[in-house]
Amino acid sequence: MGAPSAALPLRARGPLAGLSTSDRLAIVDRSSTTDPTVRSRTTAIIDRVRAEGDAALFAFARDFDRVELPAIEVPRAAWEAALNSLNPALRAVLERSARNIATVHQAFRPVATECAPEPGIRIGRRPDPLARVGIYAPGGRAAYPSSLLMGAIPARVAGVGEVIVCSPPGPNGLPSPVVLAAAALAGVDRVFAIGGAGAIAAMAIGTATVPRVDRIMGPGNAFVAEAKLQLVAEVAIDAPAGPSELLILADKTANPAALARELMAQAEHDPDAAVIAVLAGEPTAMAALANALEQEVLAQLALAPRAAIVREALAARGAIVWVDTVVEAIAFANEWAAEHLLLVVAPSVQATALAALRSAGTIFVGESSSVAFGDYMTGANHVLPTAGAGRSYSGLSTLDFVRWTTWQEVSPDAADRLSHDVGLFADAEGLPAHAAAARAWSTSASRATDGSPAV
Repeated sequence: MGAPSAALPLRARGPLAGLSTSDRLAIVDRSSTTDPTVRSRTTAIIDRVRAEGDAALFAFARDFDRVELPAIEVPRAAWEAALNSLNPALRAVLERSARNIATVHQAFRPVATECAPEPGIRIGRRPDPLARVGIYAPGGRAAYPSSLLMGAIPARVAGVGEVIVCSPPGPNGLPSPVVLAAAALAGVDRVFAIGGAGAIAAMAIGTATVPRVDRIMGPGNAFVAEAKLQLVAEVAIDAPAGPSELLILADKTANPAALARELMAQAEHDPDAAVIAVLAGEPTAMAALANALEQEVLAQLALAPRAAIVREALAARGAIVWVDTVVEAIAFANEWAAEHLLLVVAPSVQATALAALRSAGTIFVGESSSVAFGDYMTGANHVLPTAGAGRSYSGLSTLDFVRWTTWQEVSPDAADRLSHDVGLFADAEGLPAHAAAARAWSTSASRATDGSPAV
């Protein structure tokens, strides 16, 4: 195993096969490590919203946000003012991002389909937009207008009837001006100055002011994530979410400086962020690449405004490991199921590797495909599964803003052909009324002149 760097704290470093059981578990298991009282405190918040409605939301603003709200709902004039006062250059950036998000999600809209498994049987399936959805836009440590755009614009593209937004209030009782500007730009219907678990509960349960929604989207802190999980029986959610993640899968063709920039960018999100580089190739060469990568991270840390957060994240869940082949790296990547995966391998194996990667939230192909571009501007959605949920969940898309209605039609002739076999099937399950309903359509049964079974 390579010698660890004294200056760069990493949770694990060295050949993947040589990691201790505890080190491997530490980098694979990204389950929440938050305060164990989060669950009970979240339950209390939800119960209070259920019992007190708007009064609870005003109280939470006083207790958690240290502000006396003039109103829960933010007037449309305030969002429009925020948009109009936005720095013109920043407004142009948000508009470009919004256009790309709309273009990408329009291209991937679900479409109605139908088929005929047998003559006379028609089965159809159509996507029906949800009536109302709620978008959570985080506040606190930082405001994320990008997350609002990523939630609201696909909802609009999908045809959702009403889109509401909840975002924590600042000292003036309003969400961040840039979040309000993004809300205006995305064309949402209503905005509420509430945050945390209380906002999730309000959207899931409904209050006098905040309407109940059909689905809640958007990232948040541990309380937001816990509230979504506790309320999932009452409202659909996007996916279980946690701190940001990045897995870099690279070979000898990779530039250590570029890899270091990507590790830094994701680690600066949060002390609980998980970042890992998996290097594939001849062991001695990979150990050298790992050393070069560490030195690049150290150099960039020296100039990083959020260096303390990065160091904490690297020490808790950072790793640089290596394996002998790209195939082994892919196997580990599919097990790890990263939120973001950066693939930097030789062009000759790139397409094969991409096809074999099956559990990442989103894959960035090639060194120039920085994760930052996907976070803000490519148009692909950045609301993605974390903590291994990518093995069964996908990133947010227009599919999340529709429910599917299935319809079926059986002609009288087809009913005749089905009647005997369905009757036998129903008899086998001990359901005589089902059998009778099917056999009534047999040609041996008397029929009314309009083709329906006689009574």
